Amino acid sequence: MNYAAHELLETQEALRTKSAEIEQHGAFVSQCRDQQLKSILKKHQQLMMNGYQQGINLLNGRGAQVTHRAPAFNGQNTSTGMQEQMTMSAPSMSTQALSDQTIATLALNTHKTGSMMGMQWANECVDPQIRMYHVNGANMCQEMAYEIWSWMNQNGYYQPATFGSQQITQMTGMFQPMTNQNTQMTSQMNTNHMQ
Repeated sequence: MNYAAHELLETQEALRTKSAEIEQHGAFVSQCRDQQLKSILKKHQQLMMNGYQQGINLLNGRGAQVTHRAPAFNGQNTSTGMQEQMTMSAPSMSTQALSDQTIATLALNTHKTGSMMGMQWANECVDPQIRMYHVNGANMCQEMAYEIWSWMNQNGYYQPATFGSQQITQMTGMFQPMTNQNTQMTSQMNTNHMQ
């Protein structure tokens, strides 16, 4: 393997982060009371363990086949709007165990950050396998974030506000589609550029 220095450094950073998040999720699982959330966290921990091992195999040249995997959303019953919003309790300064709401919030933020960082690392990589490793990690993180958000939404911990139908119509109608003339001009410019 002849990786660029920054590719190796970024991949090491990704592996350190995955290692810490595997341990973090173990602590979350041990403190979690909701069985559905506990199951989600265990599944996420396993996915991170697989990603960690894949990265080790890739760096050690042990035949890691890194190919693109399309996200597989498990769309759950989600809702938008402010119905059935749970009241957030005040944070505790000295607690022996985290609440399920806090665990879910920390896991959600971990996955959101992982998704952003994975794409940032991928954008800096030249090696196709290292690049795809980071893209897959980013995709995995956004999927896990969505799954945690879905649990939070179902339990009233994360209810996004919505606009009224008139506001939605106004906002979505402010952009105009390309006219046939613009489309033809763009097509002609592309044809001229190719010649």
